[in-house]
Amino acid sequence: MYRTTVQVGGMRCGMCEAHVSDAVRAAFDVRKVKSSRAKGTTVIESDAPIDEARLREVITASGYDAGATSCEEVARRGLFGRR
Repeated sequence: MYRTTVQVGGMRCGMCEAHVSDAVRAAFDVRKVKSSRAKGTTVIESDAPIDEARLREVITASGYDAGATSCEEVARRGLFGRR
């Protein structure tokens, strides 16, 4: 599983968070998306790496500023935290 974190500027409220998350869900096959206006980030969990250039395009097209992006492979945990 992959965790991609992108810096997002311009989110001011819960609706902004939802708007960014919905745009990412519509554009990519993801397991989980969580946007935080307080942290200024959107964290995406997916089975395959996400195209970072396309991710920036999707966020920018939604009316927000996409900044630095990082991706890391994370171990998938099973039931009760077991691998």
